[in-house]
Amino acid sequence: MPRRAGLDSPGTLLHVMIRGIERCDIIDDNKDRLNFVFRMGELAQQTKTDIYAWALMTNHAHILLRSGETGLSMFMRRFLSGYASAYNRRHSRYSHLFQNRYKSIVCQEDLYFMELVRYIHLNPLRARFVETLSELGYYK
Repeated sequence: MPRRAGLDSPGTLLHVMIRGIERCDIIDDNKDRLNFVFRMGELAQQTKTDIYAWALMTNHAHILLRSGETGLSMFMRRFLSGYASAYNRRHSRYSHLFQNRYKSIVCQEDLYFMELVRYIHLNPLRARFVETLSELGYYK
């Protein structure tokens, strides 16, 4: 049975989660990190997608965004397929990089927005990528 389409209208505030297949890494080094962030930013500008907060860990990412003119599915398809192709070429891989499809949750504007920004920015601390709040300030 095919998966039902989610709410994909332009201007929707969404919390998007991306995970590496079998929880494997999607970021190996600083070059991968810069490529991920650069692609996300370039495509956000092209599609008029607003990115409010993001956290990129080695095996997953969280993004708080307001979908642009093309909607979320077009943005994510271009972003993730472009990144996965570049990652696979660079690391001589031929397999899937991401687990299933991204997950997205529609957010209520005022009630959830600030709490979600806090959750995303503290995610590296909760996932124990850093040990203290002061180390979090230096997390890439």
